[in-house]
Amino acid sequence: MLTSPRVAILQSKPRKGAYAENLRAAGEAFAQIVAGGGADLVVLPEGALTGYFLEGAVYELALPVFRIADDLARTWREAGGARADIVSGFYEDDGGTYYNSAIFVEVDAIGERIAHVHRKLFLPTYGVFDEERFLSRGRSLKTFQTRFGRAAMLICEDIWHSIVPTIAALKDARILIVPSAAPGRGIEGTRDELTSVTHWRNILTSTAAEHGVYIVYAGLTGFEGGKGLSGSSAIVDPFGRLVVQTNMTEPCIVDGTLDMDEVDMARASMPLLGDLRSVLPDLLLDDELPLPRGRHDAHGR
Repeated sequence: MLTSPRVAILQSKPRKGAYAENLRAAGEAFAQIVAGGGADLVVLPEGALTGYFLEGAVYELALPVFRIADDLARTWREAGGARADIVSGFYEDDGGTYYNSAIFVEVDAIGERIAHVHRKLFLPTYGVFDEERFLSRGRSLKTFQTRFGRAAMLICEDIWHSIVPTIAALKDARILIVPSAAPGRGIEGTRDELTSVTHWRNILTSTAAEHGVYIVYAGLTGFEGGKGLSGSSAIVDPFGRLVVQTNMTEPCIVDGTLDMDEVDMARASMPLLGDLRSVLPDLLLDDELPLPRGRHDAHGR
């Protein structure tokens, strides 16, 4: 078990629709990561290799899971990379059903293994967003084992719904990996900071502190169709402290080291997750909650 994994976040600025070109650019960034000593975990944003605002073009650019795994692994090895785990957002074609997905692929010198694929649960379809017109939503949230502990992946809006990271933590996730493509909006007071960036930082830090988890947030950057994506990739420790956060406008590599022992220390000093485990059964028995109650016969009784 790796107790101090090295993390590299590739905050990318893809050219919309240019998959091969964006994969080559990722390879150049991989080579920089390798030259800098490598990484145990490399995380790319939502829509990292195609761009985010694809609309109907998603049907042409979506890929089967095995193809994105093969391309990422081959590109990492060609860059001289040794063993690493790679996460990337991508548009998935599952036999003609399309998802906004994230893949976790374990790569070594001779092959790769798909450890998990998460399909985005919440597809924003308001304002500048139009996801549910073109995509199907995921219907489950799984945690999975990695070399540095159990993990879960959430995509962008998934983490804005507090019940989602709560469920991940209750399923023993110790790290949440969040690929995102978040447009920048508003100006926050006198800080000369986008309001959306402030909101994101507040969500990430409060979620990490509440559940005693590490959060690795990878943000897409650049402009697509006049819409500016805010980047602001970050690592947050289980006490809710920012380990690192980059500026919000430029492609870059953000790196940091996770001390996974801090998860236990955070949960011991602030045992909110343990308290929730104790109280949760009573909360779920509340008849006013809109939850399915037992089995129904053919007449709905």
